[in-house]
Amino acid sequence: MEPVPWQINTAFVERLNLSLRQRVAAMRRRSATSCMGEDGVQHQLVLFQSYHNFVLPHAGLRQPLLVPEPTNGSGSTKQWRPYTPAMAAGLTDHVWSLREVLLLRVPPWPQPQTV
Repeated sequence: MEPVPWQINTAFVERLNLSLRQRVAAMRRRSATSCMGEDGVQHQLVLFQSYHNFVLPHAGLRQPLLVPEPTNGSGSTKQWRPYTPAMAAGLTDHVWSLREVLLLRVPPWPQPQTV
């Protein structure tokens, strides 16, 4: 895999903003499902981030298959392996399903002690 140039591009930022507005109800301008409070927004953003990085394959990250795989029916052969940002970062070896993300048990982190 070729190294990616790390230059901030306005198009990438705007694309992420659009993805956020499309998938996170609290980020829309006029939403009937806007949530109340900061916690609601944070929960929606965490779910979006998990979906975006573990479930949604990105076309720019896809990897060519060494041997094309046949598909069901009379369609063309499968030429590419879907790839997610989490796979590119080495965090996982497969595209997750949304069910996998939602059923993942995360160990609790240390909570701040109240005085």
